[in-house]
Amino acid sequence: MYLRGQFQMSQLLEQTCVPEDVKRLGVQELEQLSTEVRDFIIQTVSRTGGHLAANLGVVELTVALLKVFSPPADKIVWDTGHQTYAYKVLTGRRDRMASLRQFGGLSGFQRTEESDYDAFGAGHAGTGLSAALGMAAARDRQGGGEHVIAVMGDGAAGCGISFEALNNVAASTSRLIVVLNDNKMSIGANVGSMSRYLGSLLASPRYNRLKRNAEKTALRMRMGWMRSAYYRFEEAVKSLFVRSVIFEEFGLRYIGPIDGHSIPALLDALRIAADSEKPILLHVSTSKGKGYDYAEDRPDKWHGTHAFDVETGEMKDAPGSISYSGIFGKVLVRIAEEDRRVVAITAAMGAGTGLTGFASRFPDRFFDVGISEEHSVVFAAGLAARGLVPVLAIYSSFFQRAVDCIIHDVCLQNLPVVLCLDRAGLVGEDGPTHHGVFDIALLRSVPNLVYMQPADEAELACMLHTAVKLNRPVAIRYPKGPGSGKQVPDALDAVDIGKAQVLREGREVEIWALGDRVGMALGAAELLVRDGIDAGVVNARFVRPLDASLLRQQIARTRLFVTLENGVANGGFGDSVVCELVRAGYKGDVRVFGWPDAFVSHGATSVLEKEHGQTAECVAATIRRVLAGS
Repeated sequence: MYLRGQFQMSQLLEQTCVPEDVKRLGVQELEQLSTEVRDFIIQTVSRTGGHLAANLGVVELTVALLKVFSPPADKIVWDTGHQTYAYKVLTGRRDRMASLRQFGGLSGFQRTEESDYDAFGAGHAGTGLSAALGMAAARDRQGGGEHVIAVMGDGAAGCGISFEALNNVAASTSRLIVVLNDNKMSIGANVGSMSRYLGSLLASPRYNRLKRNAEKTALRMRMGWMRSAYYRFEEAVKSLFVRSVIFEEFGLRYIGPIDGHSIPALLDALRIAADSEKPILLHVSTSKGKGYDYAEDRPDKWHGTHAFDVETGEMKDAPGSISYSGIFGKVLVRIAEEDRRVVAITAAMGAGTGLTGFASRFPDRFFDVGISEEHSVVFAAGLAARGLVPVLAIYSSFFQRAVDCIIHDVCLQNLPVVLCLDRAGLVGEDGPTHHGVFDIALLRSVPNLVYMQPADEAELACMLHTAVKLNRPVAIRYPKGPGSGKQVPDALDAVDIGKAQVLREGREVEIWALGDRVGMALGAAELLVRDGIDAGVVNARFVRPLDASLLRQQIARTRLFVTLENGVANGGFGDSVVCELVRAGYKGDVRVFGWPDAFVSHGATSVLEKEHGQTAECVAATIRRVLAGS
């Protein structure tokens, strides 16, 4: 358990900077190192914010991996990159941990550009096994001898990509190590049959008791026929006390469950895996939040955290007003009270998307399908095909996996699925794996889809009310965090489909802003007034259908059109405005403000906006230059 008081780095952690240093330590020193690394992570995240609970759960596992294996020669692929803080600390990056998730600093995830020890980039769950399998197959073809280890965790075993990879392991390689970090959690509690199955393996007391006794004897004898005898004995025990080990049906030898906080048990298991002549899976049981009482009690709350006070567990600088996600959840409950057709779906993000209240109020109308984004969309299509109105809340960046499903299974059939894209736009410190900046470019050309974004919380409520009644595919995108604080009205009015809202009349200049960029547009217009420039501001509301009628009305009097969006400029909302202006024969200037044709780094959103010219001041300066003819 974390010891209260000021943390001081011990001599052991100070002297342990790279994996070679770990290899020189004995078991007791490794245990002490684990304690020190855990305390160091708590102190670091208390200042920077980040993913705490998952990282605290894998400290011993990380230490054991670096004791047995030798990265970067051996390839350790972390499926969910948010569980790699201990790995960063022990692979030469400890001195940079104070910059974690800050602009120009260390990423909160795995990035191959950051370190040679990061064998594969990771941010979204479910990719690790496929990537590791590809690396192992490449090694086999190239005649290499290195180990390839995939570390899966936080619900990734239930992801569809993981199942597809599992199906191909035996046909692709004879040497692969899979470490299944089973902490019974993704962000919230794991759901589905795989989670229940893993739980049954952990909960078979007779099997585990016999297994432990056998290991105490057999693992001391690491050579020759005794190892084969142990394997045969273990197989016999499993057949008696566990109905079927599914991983062995896929061609992997299964060893486990293993205490993921016991250095000796982990070292024994990893050494067996290193010598295995067939693919092997180690089932490691860990506790998310291990060593920090607040995180152990509420691992869901401490999955990702703001900076906090270590002693009290109180968050620092947490948002004071309710977020768009919170507004969405509250309004959906209101709508569902009146319309029994409405059901809600999440892909392992019930709390993150604001659906915990809905789940509590309507448990029989709430579905958490786990980390299965493609399935969530097609599942929603099936519900809609039978007369229900499914509302699927999903992060924009996670939804990217399901683009084909929304096209083929929802829009082609014109089914009334309401897709709510949370975290649309930049998300700040989580960085490029989580920035929700591509959804507009991916979806704006899909037939039958109504695609909108609110300027504030009240408009979000009205758009959700409209979407549920519309009886066709609808997507609503909204950003991370709180909006302007506008009160949601008691009575929700329908939004006219495809109709923008003129907020400010202008001469010569029209700024078309989408969603959270409306405030930036109004700010730019206020700055321009000082120079005698009267810029109009339009709350576009709709990506699709675009209000082409209003746009064409403005052409005759407008010298410059400016578009603002919290998405990539290439193929985004601004491009749709440009296309419509070209069709209408417009001869004036257009400037499109959006994120560049590149992956935007991590860092505070305000810092990134300034770095990339996405501020009211930059918009106003551009307008001045264009009008001045420079």
